Amino acid sequence: MDKNHQIDLKRFEDDLWEAADNLRANSKLTSSDYFMPVLGVIFLRHAANRFDVATKQIQDDQASGKMPRRKVLPDDYIRRRALWLPETARYDYIMAQATSDVSGLPSLITGAMNAIEESFEPLQAVLPKDYGIFEPKVLEELMRLFNSEEIKRATGDVFGRIYEYFLAKFSIQKAHDNGEFFTPSSLVQTIVNVIEPDHGIVFDPACGSGGMFVQSSHFIEHEGGDAAKKVTFYGQEKNRDTIRIAKMNLAVHGLEGKIAEAITYYQDEHTLPGKCDFVMANPPFNVDLVDAERIKADPRLPFGLPGVNKDKRVSNGNYLWISYFWSYLNNKGRAGFVMSSQASSAGHGEKEVRKKIAETGDVDVMISVRSGFFYTRGVPCELWHFDRNKPKERRDQILMIDARYLGQLMKGSRKVYEFTPEQLKNVTAIVWLYRGQRDRFLDLLRSYQEQCAAALDVFSHSICAFFTAEETEPLTQTIQRLAAFAKTRADYDDDTDEETESNCKALKDQTRTLETQLQEMQTVAAKLHKPVNAMRKELAKSGYVQSKSSDSEMESLAGQIREFTHELDTFWKAIENALDFADIKLGARRDKQWKAWNVRGDLAHHEKTRELVHADAKKFDYFRRQIVWLLHRFPDAKFTDVLGLCKIVTRADIAKADWSLTPGRYVGVAPLEADDNFDFEQTMQDTQTELEALNKEAVSFAKTIQKNFEELGI
Repeated sequence: MDKNHQIDLKRFEDDLWEAADNLRANSKLTSSDYFMPVLGVIFLRHAANRFDVATKQIQDDQASGKMPRRKVLPDDYIRRRALWLPETARYDYIMAQATSDVSGLPSLITGAMNAIEESFEPLQAVLPKDYGIFEPKVLEELMRLFNSEEIKRATGDVFGRIYEYFLAKFSIQKAHDNGEFFTPSSLVQTIVNVIEPDHGIVFDPACGSGGMFVQSSHFIEHEGGDAAKKVTFYGQEKNRDTIRIAKMNLAVHGLEGKIAEAITYYQDEHTLPGKCDFVMANPPFNVDLVDAERIKADPRLPFGLPGVNKDKRVSNGNYLWISYFWSYLNNKGRAGFVMSSQASSAGHGEKEVRKKIAETGDVDVMISVRSGFFYTRGVPCELWHFDRNKPKERRDQILMIDARYLGQLMKGSRKVYEFTPEQLKNVTAIVWLYRGQRDRFLDLLRSYQEQCAAALDVFSHSICAFFTAEETEPLTQTIQRLAAFAKTRADYDDDTDEETESNCKALKDQTRTLETQLQEMQTVAAKLHKPVNAMRKELAKSGYVQSKSSDSEMESLAGQIREFTHELDTFWKAIENALDFADIKLGARRDKQWKAWNVRGDLAHHEKTRELVHADAKKFDYFRRQIVWLLHRFPDAKFTDVLGLCKIVTRADIAKADWSLTPGRYVGVAPLEADDNFDFEQTMQDTQTELEALNKEAVSFAKTIQKNFEELGI
């Protein structure tokens, strides 16, 4: 999906959510009532889209002879990653029936869900059927919302994004289980990028809504594979409703998985220890209610229990999970999981388990993440990664990455953060260099280089509109018409009052200023055109960004582009002020000649071009800064320790640090760098949000310490 498509899709997601949430707000339903039926409608629409596409593929295959002309079977749809839908379960059928009698819509949708479950065993007892809680009119509006032509044309990837987006939004509203069923996509994708789950058995023993499986399938498909053929998904989840969400999530992405209802502390429903190629999870943090007697002989805990209190409960369940993840791996397996930041430096029994795990040599990469990434809790976390098949030269090493200063506020939120796509790629590039995969690092640089070139290509054509005589004619004409209007208005009546005369003179002065500004802008644009095209050609050379001179040349050009956009903004603001002045002070909007000229209409083309200039100037500078970010830290495209960001540590280093696996303890603090795009107001908001989260965490820690003292009898 290209970048423009992503931008459109984001707007599409926002619009859908706003419309759906407004329907809920205008009904008697709570978010908890509403979210499962809404996810069901999204599922139903997507199932219909996949069914239609598969039907067309089957017809084409039969017509071309690739498939025999016989009765079409449900399995023919499954092979094309679609569900065969009985007629009563098809979206168009439901909408057609509801046209004559909307009161029957709840029973029609419930019937559709039952029909799908009957025809597809993995979804039995999964789909929502409580549509009777809706007022028929509200339900009709919801169904029509997901029946637009744009939605009907939506592909699987688009629907997956919409489904995940709605899951995230419901999480923010705490609509289900305090939102903990959904792991933010940024964290899941980081884990996927590091462990690269592309084959075999993929297991999530705390699978929630199945996000780990979905992101794994995206990774496989991005690499050109078919997730349905390459991997088998297994999961365990204690909450029955969450399992339903996960199965729907898999189905809406055309996937299947074996998900068992189980409490992983006590149950191992799939008997997978030592068999998994990949293990991924976001388990519950800091659980202290696990019965130690029930698990003390569990073979999945080869490193022992991390500590037991006087009530014979495990003091903290974090290291139970960490032990499980290690135990489920086969001798070539990798694991990635989210964990509370306090676990990496916890003491007492937890430290002893951590020491034993570190001594295996299987801890591979540790990544610290700032607070605010979760929808319902503000605590910082760390992403742990195991590799049971690390090469001999890295058995004694662990890559520490402190990514706490990375991330941006999610659109529409004042407290929830996410990684940008490029931040994800850049962090992954550090892992590539650590693993000696220099070619992948260079490929990423080349992709940024291509993005810069593409931006300059459009920018080059756009700035022509601001210095060639033919293209700038509307701008010149606008200034002339402003001057002509000022003169005509001044000469209109011999009895022109003093204020009007003063305003006419002011408008004439503004037009003279505009003429000067236009000339200055044209001069800058004309001078800029040549270096822009020269740089675009240089960027076509595959290794340009690694040359010694490229950094300064690109920075110089970025400065010239910023100068031009500043000149353009200054001019545009001045011309808009002059137009407003003519309207407000001199009544231009009521003048027949002014209306006939349609001055603002003539400027519309240049306004769009100006927006394009800005967008591509920002795009060039953005991807240029990604190149700078990588090459300033890794100038030879080889791994090196970077103060405040990353460091390779040895087992001896960790032993000296009391077996701490906290990245910040090793990487140090980076010196402050100047940031041309620094947003003071946003930074203050972010700091306030983080402070609030830390204060809450401090209160939680204080309660834990007090409880521990009480257990010790102090």
